[in-house]
Amino acid sequence: MKKTAREIRQERTALVQSARAITNKAVTENRDLTPEERTSFDEIMGKIDVMEEDAKRLERVDGVEGELRNVLNPKQGDQQIDPNIGMSPEEVRQYSILRMIRAQVNNDWRDAGLERSASMAVAERMGRNPEGIFVPYDVLSAPTESKRAMTVAVVTDGGNLVADELRPASFIDVLRNRSVLAQAGATMMSGLVGDIPIPRQTATSTVVEKAETIAGDESTPTIDQVTLTPKLIKGWVEYSRQLMNQSSIDVEAFVRNDLAKALTTRIDLQALHGTGVAPFIKGIAATTGIGSVAGGTNGLIPTWANIIALETEIAIDNADIGSLAYITNAKVRGILKATPKVTGNPSFIWDAQAGNTPVNGYPALVSNLVSSTLTKGTSVGNCSAIFYGNWADMLIGLWGALDILVNPYAKDKEGMIRVNLFQMADMEVRHAESFAAMLDALTA
Repeated sequence: MKKTAREIRQERTALVQSARAITNKAVTENRDLTPEERTSFDEIMGKIDVMEEDAKRLERVDGVEGELRNVLNPKQGDQQIDPNIGMSPEEVRQYSILRMIRAQVNNDWRDAGLERSASMAVAERMGRNPEGIFVPYDVLSAPTESKRAMTVAVVTDGGNLVADELRPASFIDVLRNRSVLAQAGATMMSGLVGDIPIPRQTATSTVVEKAETIAGDESTPTIDQVTLTPKLIKGWVEYSRQLMNQSSIDVEAFVRNDLAKALTTRIDLQALHGTGVAPFIKGIAATTGIGSVAGGTNGLIPTWANIIALETEIAIDNADIGSLAYITNAKVRGILKATPKVTGNPSFIWDAQAGNTPVNGYPALVSNLVSSTLTKGTSVGNCSAIFYGNWADMLIGLWGALDILVNPYAKDKEGMIRVNLFQMADMEVRHAESFAAMLDALTA
């Protein structure tokens, strides 16, 4: 049976690991390769080179066929696919984002055959090439255990990080856990391909009382749809060559967490405050039809009445079900902790004794991505937002895989390596009525 490019690359990865095992054994024993080992090593590398050429030829054919399919049937890709490429648990365990970055820096993939093969398999599944290297979902969704510690001279390049155990978490888990929207219950959709139309019922069937001999009135529920359309989220982080090349122990967990933070903060910010003007995502604050609670002409320190009004805006539209929660920033939390529900009453709006449900019995999450620089009347640049809603009705879509492109010469004189991140994403809501916002909350 003819092998696919993916199968060839999986076999090639196994050969790379065999070749590495031969050289590692010699290094461990502090000796040169024996004649037998050298012969075996050369034979393996010869097979690797042949398999690389075979895989490239097949991928070229597959790419042409994919383009033809898209021309003949452009809607074929408009679906959600399994984003995993079928990596084994051992391959997932051995995969290293840090090794992949180093390979791009040095343009030397001899030690990163697994990472390169995985990226090619993702590209084959997605039908497009990355800007740099794709990180497969198999890796992003698999739990790993790691430590973080850097022993470098410059504290800002890693010296301030002390060795301590990180709780087991994969890259995508860190993304979700650090995302305040995911914590609130937003629906995360990954592995998307093409535009994603989602049906939505906007009106129900109706029934009325009729006499037994009179026919009932005909009615039909109304259906429309919301569409998730991929928009490019991109950014970059920088690491020193000293941190990446001179650390005495593994920095994999540090790099993964740093990249995750860079990506998730941007997606959260856009989903909350994106303008919707291309190329930006339209965030909740810019979504037409959400409930609006105004403090005053020039803003207002939020009151208990404002909090009740936010909840009422959703309740009157029958949307007060599901993952109901507040999201605001640290400034608003501080003012609500000091603001009584009723003047003279020791009960405060933000009840610090209420555990995970501090605002009127509902969860309240804090992120400084929630703007504190909004304007209302003469209050220029000092108003904050308070959001309340059923966050399960927020749909966050992620297309393809995380794409990482390394620029080793961004700040060559300073010895800094720039890692560029690319992720296609979008946000839509099932029902605008499921959300309400106060955008003129003053905190001073």
